[in-house]
Amino acid sequence: MRERKVIGLLEEKGLEGFLFSSQANVLYLSGFRSSNAYVLATKEGFYLFTDARYYERAKGTLREGWQVVLVKSSMYRTIKQTIKKLGIKRVGYEEDRVSCAFRKSLRSRDIQWVGFSNFLGRLRAIKSPEEIKIMKEGVLKADQIYRELLEFVKPGMTELDLRGFIVRRTFEMGAMGESFPAIVAFAEGSAVPHWETSQRRIEQKGPLLIDMGILYKNYCTDFTRTIYLGKADDEFKKVYQVVKDAHLFALEKVKVGTPVGEIDRTAREYIKKKGFGKYFTHSTGHGVGIEIHEHPRLYYKGKGAEEPIEEGMVFTIEPGIYLPGKFGVRLENMVAVVKGVGEVLSEVSLDLIEL
Repeated sequence: MRERKVIGLLEEKGLEGFLFSSQANVLYLSGFRSSNAYVLATKEGFYLFTDARYYERAKGTLREGWQVVLVKSSMYRTIKQTIKKLGIKRVGYEEDRVSCAFRKSLRSRDIQWVGFSNFLGRLRAIKSPEEIKIMKEGVLKADQIYRELLEFVKPGMTELDLRGFIVRRTFEMGAMGESFPAIVAFAEGSAVPHWETSQRRIEQKGPLLIDMGILYKNYCTDFTRTIYLGKADDEFKKVYQVVKDAHLFALEKVKVGTPVGEIDRTAREYIKKKGFGKYFTHSTGHGVGIEIHEHPRLYYKGKGAEEPIEEGMVFTIEPGIYLPGKFGVRLENMVAVVKGVGEVLSEVSLDLIEL
């Protein structure tokens, strides 16, 4: 139960309460999505603060043991009054998710505010079987949209035409929307890892990178394939094969107890060995869940690189090679750690497609 785990975190950090202000953490804890809601977690109970627009829906959504507090005037004043009424003093807050104005508004002589970054990061990183089931469903729906996209794409269309198709089918498939703005990158645009989908026309021949995801039952999906319109040349095929092999070698490293950084190191060293090291310019992957980027980050250097892989983690594996002015190749799947090893959630092959 998430509430019990949060109470354990309060005890571990020496806190009497914690104020969650980010929409993602409010949703994760309460199951309630709102543009104006806060959660106060204490050892005795959980409180959701919201205004009259959401109050009735919140009361019908929250589980037993939660209290909904109707905010009639100032959100900050109501939160501080509730904390004082509860008689608690030492309260944590999400320092990585708030503005200076927010922090200033919380000031109180009676409350000791203690800032934390990524307070629920490790908790959210371990998905329950039910969460993984939902994410698998979402991935399979995204797979279907991608397969339909392969039938839809024609020379003369723009990148935005393809994104429009993705958005329309996302809603028709029962999703809540995109988990991030889809990247559709043709020709040399594919060499820019986070290309902004544009009015550029898709021609008869060239690489086409599709990076897309849907938001399904509050959980994100993330998926990338790079295809070729027409017959691919030898240079593209060579780069594609290196990326594909790096992806598969990285996947083999997904085992409980292995440091997360080892996944990145494996892909990176292989790409470097093949002579493309300087053209792999981002980490090999990231956690996915309620947000598109969550804990852990799959990178061989820095904080968190030695963190062991745990059962229930869900993250991407997405090595890429980007040759400026020419083309880029990225191949991305979401992987869940199930029964000690990595289970690929997508059913779309990594093999090169030439249309």
